[in-house]
Amino acid sequence: MDKITVHHICFWGVYYLDLPIEYYRIKMIEKIGLPPREERYNRLVDAGWNVFRLRSRDVFIDLLTDSGTGAMSKDQWASLMMGDESYAGADSWYRFKEAVENVLGFPFVLPVHQGRAAERILYTTLLDISKPADIVPANTHFDTGKAVIEFYGGKPFDLPVREALDYKTNYPFKGDIDLEELENTLSTGNVSFILLVLTNNTMGGHPVSPENIRETRKLASDYDVPLVMDISRFAENAFLVKERHPSYRDKSVRDIVRETMSYADHVIMSAKKDGLANIGGFIATRSEELYNRMSGRVVLEEGYVTYGGLAGRDLDAIATGLREVIDEDYLKSRVSQTRYLHKRLAEEGVAVVHPYGGHAVYVDVLETLPHLPREQFPADALAVHLYLESGVRGVGLGALAFARETEEGVVYPENEFLRLAIPRRVYTVSHLDYVAKSLGYVASRPREVKGLRIVWEPPIRGIRHFLARLEPV
Repeated sequence: MDKITVHHICFWGVYYLDLPIEYYRIKMIEKIGLPPREERYNRLVDAGWNVFRLRSRDVFIDLLTDSGTGAMSKDQWASLMMGDESYAGADSWYRFKEAVENVLGFPFVLPVHQGRAAERILYTTLLDISKPADIVPANTHFDTGKAVIEFYGGKPFDLPVREALDYKTNYPFKGDIDLEELENTLSTGNVSFILLVLTNNTMGGHPVSPENIRETRKLASDYDVPLVMDISRFAENAFLVKERHPSYRDKSVRDIVRETMSYADHVIMSAKKDGLANIGGFIATRSEELYNRMSGRVVLEEGYVTYGGLAGRDLDAIATGLREVIDEDYLKSRVSQTRYLHKRLAEEGVAVVHPYGGHAVYVDVLETLPHLPREQFPADALAVHLYLESGVRGVGLGALAFARETEEGVVYPENEFLRLAIPRRVYTVSHLDYVAKSLGYVASRPREVKGLRIVWEPPIRGIRHFLARLEPV
């Protein structure tokens, strides 16, 4: 067979059939099972009709989150054996610190047990420094970060671009922050810091464009406020920039990452996403003064500054993961799975949010279930019904997670999404086809989906979707 024929077969397989090609092979498997429908119903009753409360053993395909649910590589497993469990100054710490500086370019880093600890320590430290300024504008806050800011008296403002609110268009950078609204907010003089979430998880997992990052940096400098980035999915953001931005197609992901990081004053990361690890996170900064200020918080709340609540082996796994995640073959495989599930769901008639994001496919639940009012939590109702019919677990991101009580009444978020987050290096094409067929079946019978009401919720604002007990209306 000549080279041209081989090339055409490869081209056909990757592009015309649009199948996600895994740039890895599987060396270990874990058995999963599909409980009967009656048993799934009973498990929902036991879980208070909240998919967060389900036991993982009762879930067939788990798309609740991509956080800490990925499969580590053989090199990461080998790294675990290198773990130095010394309390202070372990070799694992130095390998971790070197990886953060090499990949991201930050000289000061504090490890923590996961991303929300990084949010708590950095965000509250910055709020304390900036008093009485307490506004935190963002492209869009995600749940735990928003809850932390509110719990400590701050005011999170969501400023997505208008294009992000039109779920049917293919505008490539719906993760951007609205620069005009940002400058209006900065002009009040009450901004503590600016936050960019890469990718913008709440608005569909969409990337933030290089121009938007540069202009946000300029505004931060003009108004003398810090620019913070949540870089939990920094590599996916960079790959989508390379894929969608004509000026960046010939740049390497590594170079795009370093350019992006150069605009940030401080970053937080959940290493359970693009760290390719099962646990861990960190704060990184260019400011030695801020590093010294936060060090005491880490010692008080997490552990010593060279382990931050993690085992040495976890630090080594993150160090290896940070280097692996910018491999472009890995990222092609990763994003191709999201693209494929997005395409298959659209073919099944599901109202997906366009375009596809980096880590998840989002379903527009207001279009899917027009008969359910917002007070009946339609996104979570759809998540419950999808599990009941198929054993697939997604997560609702809508009124239950983001609605807020005000003096004028309940303020609902713009979006009501079902998120299907794909774990890294875990599922195959047949799993994704099963998800698409299952959700297509559910979406074709919307009236069978019943609303939910709250039976009990925790007293802390912003986290009720994790813990609430519900029941069908």
